[in-house]
Amino acid sequence: MTITSLIENTTSCGLETEHGLSLYIQLDNEQNILFDMGQSDLFLKNASHLELSMADVDIAIISHGHYDHGGGLTHFLSHNTHAPVYIHQDAFLPHFSQREEGMTYIGLDPKLEHQPRLVKCGDVTTIHPHLTLFADTQGKMCYPCGNRLLFGPDEHTNDTFTHEQHLIIQEGNQTVLVAGCAHQGIVNIMQRCVEITGHAPTAVVAGLHLMKSGLNKADEETFIRCLATEMMRYKNTRYYTMHCTGDEQYMLLKSMMANQIAYLACGNQINLPAHHS
Repeated sequence: MTITSLIENTTSCGLETEHGLSLYIQLDNEQNILFDMGQSDLFLKNASHLELSMADVDIAIISHGHYDHGGGLTHFLSHNTHAPVYIHQDAFLPHFSQREEGMTYIGLDPKLEHQPRLVKCGDVTTIHPHLTLFADTQGKMCYPCGNRLLFGPDEHTNDTFTHEQHLIIQEGNQTVLVAGCAHQGIVNIMQRCVEITGHAPTAVVAGLHLMKSGLNKADEETFIRCLATEMMRYKNTRYYTMHCTGDEQYMLLKSMMANQIAYLACGNQINLPAHHS
């Protein structure tokens, strides 16, 4: 399979960027998946620049109910007339972020909740035998500290991220876990992936939500070192991270994990050949 970053916070090839995420996933069986849609129509412009067509997308997925992952939904629906959009049933509940300027709405456009092409998902959704979505992650190991600034479904309740879902792709000898922001903690998400598939993923493509942790530098470094240690327990898993991980935070992970982790900037592409027995 091939995974191309259409939207990410940074770029290495001159494409325009925004704070958000959108991945174009081309499977060996010629299915095309759009995972997240950024916050505007920029994913469409970058896709066109990279000669990737939204009309060719067979399945779309929104990872969770934040505007920087599902803000482009209206634009996708107008450029693709057939693909179902898989979204968690709680994604359209209100979501908020505590920022310097005050409590800010960061949810999706509620007017889109009843679009007929939306497929509302629960704990585990099997799209195809090789495609599984899950949202029933448990555990608090290495739980992102920045979550304490995120609220929903009201401004006084900390978000529990029941609306966050993750994708497992199984092709040949490849098991790829794709997560938008990993608000539930990538270690916990990976453990649930192992429970579902029976083995560790060969690759993880995920934002790790390490930006704006609110920790002092020493405590943040301690947290990230603990996280890296847990991630490296999966010795045969390769990590590709982006978006909400943060530049400095990524560099610390890289210093510990070396070639086991890489950064997927806007316009970059991953090729994961699947060998079929």
